[in-house]
Amino acid sequence: MTTGRGGRGPRHLGELTDVYDFLDEVRLRQSMWVRGRSLLHLESMVLGYQAALGVHGIDENSDFSTGSQGPFAQWVWDRLDMRYPSALGWAVEIERAAEQAGKPALEMFFDLLDEFRASGRGRQQAAPAPAGQPHATD
Repeated sequence: MTTGRGGRGPRHLGELTDVYDFLDEVRLRQSMWVRGRSLLHLESMVLGYQAALGVHGIDENSDFSTGSQGPFAQWVWDRLDMRYPSALGWAVEIERAAEQAGKPALEMFFDLLDEFRASGRGRQQAAPAPAGQPHATD
């Protein structure tokens, strides 16, 4: 079995504490979580996560929001040298940038997520994957 950050294997959903824990699980088994490796599907799951927090009255500050809102999206606009925030959202813009770079979109997303977390601009700064740690693809 391929392991992700810190060499650990997958965890049960009940062991996760925030959106970053969830995204770490997605990183471990991308094919299982993200249909067609589409960032739009991942963005929809993150939106669902946010909706579930609201429905259950859980207050978790998140760096992810839909469209062009939220700290992660704003950081992506700067990182991708976009003049104006995109109304299409971070997933579409990362997919476009990945296509231009000839790189898989999920790989680019996780690279950007690691950079974002390391930058200290996010609300929940957790250590990104160690340098040289391969990203699992399944």
